[in-house]
Amino acid sequence: MFSDAKGEVTRGIEVVEFACGIPHLLKGQYTDQIGGGIDNWSMRQPLGVVAGITPFNFPMMVPCWMFPVALACGNTFVLKPSERDPSAALRLAELLKEAGLPDGVFNVVQGDKQAVDALIAHPQVEALSFVGSTPIAEYIYAEGTRRGKRVQALGGAKNHMVVMPDADLDQVTDALMGAAYGSAGERCMAISVAVAVGEVADEVVARLAPRVRALVVKDGMQADAEMGPLVTAQHRAKVTGYIEDGQACGATLVVDGRGLQVPGNEGGFFLGGTLFDHVTPAMNIYREEIFGPVLCIVRVPDFAAAVELINAHEFGNGVSCFTSDGGVARAFARQIKVGMVGINVPIPVPMAWHSFGGWKRSLFGDHHAYGEEGVRFYSRYKSVMQRWPDSIGKGAEFTMPVAK
Repeated sequence: MFSDAKGEVTRGIEVVEFACGIPHLLKGQYTDQIGGGIDNWSMRQPLGVVAGITPFNFPMMVPCWMFPVALACGNTFVLKPSERDPSAALRLAELLKEAGLPDGVFNVVQGDKQAVDALIAHPQVEALSFVGSTPIAEYIYAEGTRRGKRVQALGGAKNHMVVMPDADLDQVTDALMGAAYGSAGERCMAISVAVAVGEVADEVVARLAPRVRALVVKDGMQADAEMGPLVTAQHRAKVTGYIEDGQACGATLVVDGRGLQVPGNEGGFFLGGTLFDHVTPAMNIYREEIFGPVLCIVRVPDFAAAVELINAHEFGNGVSCFTSDGGVARAFARQIKVGMVGINVPIPVPMAWHSFGGWKRSLFGDHHAYGEEGVRFYSRYKSVMQRWPDSIGKGAEFTMPVAK
């Protein structure tokens, strides 16, 4: 979707703007006279060569989660973009060169797993950043840390949106349409499960079904398109396989997006919006990341059951709760075991000066992406204690320096 791509560029530029103000976060701290003639200060220094491995779905924004902060911290950067859309990385390199960045500071390596393994194994690569599926995130984390490297590996997601009985259902319907079917569901913050609390489920399904059937699916370069194609024929086949599996497991297929034909693009990888109801936690369509335009409705009796359901899932990337009750909102934010939480916000992607990342098997590593967490990841803390000669001359000291 061209409109989505423009938004992606804007979010990427926001991280660049954040990185331009990074001296404030690198300045360290200073303490005068911690002991007899001794001062102590801290600084953050670059790691050296760092690398980023990025997915196909946001070829500009996700690299911008990494390299602006890495470069601003004083590192050199190697970008390995997805082999499915390699050209955006080259354009980023061209723009950086036009801006005056010296040769060798930002580098692009094209390739597949072989290129990834080379970056993991190279002794000069000090840190690895990754965004993609959980199996690959876990692999990169295990292989990188085994070699003593820093790794932040952001993996898969199964993002839930809780709909409380007191929620504004017009707002809920609009939010679910955009969050579930925007980018054809091919984004790690897509809402793929709506958790309907109490008696609200029937009304949610009744409002959603006609909207899903009416989705405008066509060439993403057309201004009136609401949803474009999936990335490859193989991925479309994978998503349709999940739809078949959901039916076989007993979920109610309310809207079936299979068989969609887009005039003039009959050979395209298009799939219409799909809506399931009466989905259970045992089903594959609930447990696994589909990465397509498929929304599952799970019915629960109360708020506590909704929280328990979400906290039991292996992924903990993003989550949302729609409610008019401030007490419910506060309890949800505190109790939920997910890294990014929205209250009446369907896709709670943090701004550049905060940090992006999930919990559980949605993130391998100790640091989230960009923001202050990104600065900590791409820099190393150093403490310095100094004393000058005019305060020396009392002979050898064999005790720990203390603040006297």
